[in-house]
Amino acid sequence: QVQLVESGGGLVQPGGSLRLSCAASGFTFSAYTMRWYRQAPGKERELVAVITSAGDSTDFADSVKGRFTISRDNAKNTMYLQMTSLKPEDTAVYYCNVYRIWRDYWGQGTQVTVSS
Repeated sequence: QVQLVESGGGLVQPGGSLRLSCAASGFTFSAYTMRWYRQAPGKERELVAVITSAGDSTDFADSVKGRFTISRDNAKNTMYLQMTSLKPEDTAVYYCNVYRIWRDYWGQGTQVTVSS
């Protein structure tokens, strides 16, 4: 079965950096576009970043462009989100996602808190 496991979240000061990881299993990781989403308290889940199956194309929400980088290692079945210049408004639970055979799959999420 499809499993997505996020890690790397934590508490960081404004201006700091974090790298999130998403370990995937149960499907052919290298064949699928992958996404990072986030959900802040009281807000809807929003798309943060997308990376194509080969990793040759990426896209980002306007709110994180220039600060976040998405990447993947298909040999390790792992996706990453490098977050820099973090702001308090980046505080959220971050989820990795794959859309496969007509449905979305989600990890359990990892909490990122940006606060001084």
